[in-house]
Amino acid sequence: MGEAPQILTLDITSNGHTVKHYKGTLSSVGSRTHLIQTEPSFLDPVHFSLMGSLETPTGAENGSAHTAGNGKSPSVEAVDAPSEPDASKRRRSSVLPLEVGTRVMCRWRDNKYHPVKVIERRKVPNAIPNDYEYYVHYTEFNRRLDEWVKLEQLDLNSVEAVVDEKVEEKGATGLKMTRHQKRKIDETHVEGHEELDAASLREHEEFTKVKNIATIELGRYEIETWYFSPFPPEYNDCLKLYFCEFCLNFMKRKEQLQRHMRKCDLKHPPGDEIYRSGTLSMFEEKHSEESYNLACILTLPPYQRKGYGKFLIAFSYELSKKEGKVGTPERPLSDLGLLSYRGYWTRVLLDILKKHKGNISIKELSDMTAIKAEDILTTLQSLELIQYRKGQHVICADPKVLDRHLKAAGRGGLEVDVSKLIWTPYKEQS
Repeated sequence: MGEAPQILTLDITSNGHTVKHYKGTLSSVGSRTHLIQTEPSFLDPVHFSLMGSLETPTGAENGSAHTAGNGKSPSVEAVDAPSEPDASKRRRSSVLPLEVGTRVMCRWRDNKYHPVKVIERRKVPNAIPNDYEYYVHYTEFNRRLDEWVKLEQLDLNSVEAVVDEKVEEKGATGLKMTRHQKRKIDETHVEGHEELDAASLREHEEFTKVKNIATIELGRYEIETWYFSPFPPEYNDCLKLYFCEFCLNFMKRKEQLQRHMRKCDLKHPPGDEIYRSGTLSMFEEKHSEESYNLACILTLPPYQRKGYGKFLIAFSYELSKKEGKVGTPERPLSDLGLLSYRGYWTRVLLDILKKHKGNISIKELSDMTAIKAEDILTTLQSLELIQYRKGQHVICADPKVLDRHLKAAGRGGLEVDVSKLIWTPYKEQS
């Protein structure tokens, strides 16, 4: 009866930690003994020759071997086993530099890895040939979080080169677009570029895909930017701009800002102060010929999530009530703008529906709130509170459903004290 096969496990260690593990049987050919793998834990094929006698318990220089059976350990020599640094170098050289369009996992500020797409790349000054920084889009998030990242933030083992299928659609520029690009252009149409054709939109997207200014300094805050901004060409090499927090003039250097601040005599926003409650003031400057009651909301990042945006929306409708007419914000609304307005409309309308007894019409809701009838209708439809019965649309105001929607809409912002509003409507000034 032949001798039972020897079962051997081989651990390759580095700095006291096992980096590779192999299991197999021993096979002798002439003076050499081979390990025949049965359970590799890594995908790359590695072959080992075991040198010397099985009766010689000699330790391995680059690993440790353990046998089950007769308890004897051979010495081990790794013939084709690449070290981890060498394997990593070969992997880097095979994928670097990453091409635009490559998809890969990237370590974000939460210290977790998220899928990204490479939008652009640039060489790192005075670095090795393939050392680039990459401008990436986090595919799970809005493009306002796009940013430049360093190579060490990318997991090169997750690299996935993507080649978009070409479609035979050319614009006036003769550029051939991918299906993904065409879909992005179609989405952009919805976001307020209806005056541009597909080719112009493609050029616009290409021109604005990378943020040109990374941060700004405003007062005591340094603020990360969200999108590309059309600054004059002489600012193209500036990663940071310095803004005067009163007149909003901007400079390349901190010294320029300091000189400017010594001369700037504007200490409040332009226009007439029409509201003051505690430390909160409002100033009026613009009259809308299109009857918009609010043109733009901007809450700077240091002051976000404090209720100021909701306050501005509520304040604009108090002005409309004082004018005695309905109001609506200037279109198109951004994604965050629509979210904020939907929240305000939901809270105001559903609060009335909860307290009101009997039937109420869209027109009556509009008269009570100064919200435009179209905005009321779209809000109630989005909440599925409009039903079609007996040839007409009716509002369904089930108390439990209203409470659920009100909870989802969240709380309102800072309260507007109407008694502190000192303002004469434009029509009464003539």
